[in-house]
Amino acid sequence: MPKKKMLVAGASGLVGYAAVEHFAQQDDWDVVGVSRRIPDGLEGAEVISVDLTDTARCAEVFGRMSDVTHLIYAALYEKPGLVEGWFQKDQMETNLAMLDNLFSPLEAVAQDLQHVSLLQGTKAYGVHIEPFPVPARERRPRHQHENFYFLQEDYLRERQPGKNWHWTVWRPQLILGQSLGSNMNVIPALGVYAALRKEAGLPLSFPGGPPFVVEAIDAGMLARACEWAGMAENAQNEIFNITNGDVFVWQNVWPAIADALGMEVGPPEPLSLAEEMPKHEAEWAAIVKKYALRAPTSLKEFVGQSFILADFTFGYGSRNQSPPPMLVSTIKLRQAGFHECLDTEDNFRACFKRFQDARLLPPL
Repeated sequence: MPKKKMLVAGASGLVGYAAVEHFAQQDDWDVVGVSRRIPDGLEGAEVISVDLTDTARCAEVFGRMSDVTHLIYAALYEKPGLVEGWFQKDQMETNLAMLDNLFSPLEAVAQDLQHVSLLQGTKAYGVHIEPFPVPARERRPRHQHENFYFLQEDYLRERQPGKNWHWTVWRPQLILGQSLGSNMNVIPALGVYAALRKEAGLPLSFPGGPPFVVEAIDAGMLARACEWAGMAENAQNEIFNITNGDVFVWQNVWPAIADALGMEVGPPEPLSLAEEMPKHEAEWAAIVKKYALRAPTSLKEFVGQSFILADFTFGYGSRNQSPPPMLVSTIKLRQAGFHECLDTEDNFRACFKRFQDARLLPPL
């Protein structure tokens, strides 16, 4: 039986990295990742440098991939400042153009293309605009705002009639995993903040706002869900929320995070990581040298814009002392047949251990 071949767009990002890593370990799959940056740690997989905004380069690369059977599209363009870009049309149009630059030449040659996984998130429910009804369900009408998620989804819907391939849209919550220089990875952002405080002899104080209930999803689990969706009839042309299966409050998991980093919990100290951490790049570079870390000394190369994400997810600056929870229902996914779950506290511990083992964060 011939192997299936997975193409992963966005191989240097959270989901893409986990997906390439996962499929590279499967005997019945071949995998190729594409990314503007070639990430470390994926030496066992084929990864090609492609800028998805370069139409000619995309036509050259993807026009040769006639053997691709499955696609995970996890590429993402974010503007400087992150949150502001979520509302800007040029950001939306760039993300749509990137998908088209890949998919048009790929679909023209990949005659056995069977499935496309497309990544969205809870911004589809307007989480960045206003509280949404809890729990958010996939069957509800679209939240009325402009979003590149909808542009990309409609693009696939319009191209799909009469074709042999199907799509699945994923709406994860906060994603936990390994990637460097990502705009959406709170783990290295938290790791840098903790390392600086630990080196200064300070406890790990929560820098955010009031407590509220949130959810997370492990990047590896999301990769396995994409494999399931590529084979499952119940996933064809469906939208699924996906989380670890539990909920958490940052202040309540903080002791586990501190323990994973070899620290004590300190009293809350509201602090904008986006504003304060860049001021300490020299101290971070000294930590990298002291512990012979493999992490970049440049905070931008290591953390990307994830300090901004950390402020957002920690609720820094919130004046609402009882913020509404941001919870989604995963019942549809469970009923369709994907049943994996994970304790989020364990997920945090595993993520930090992985960074420590890879010498990306100081050891315990």
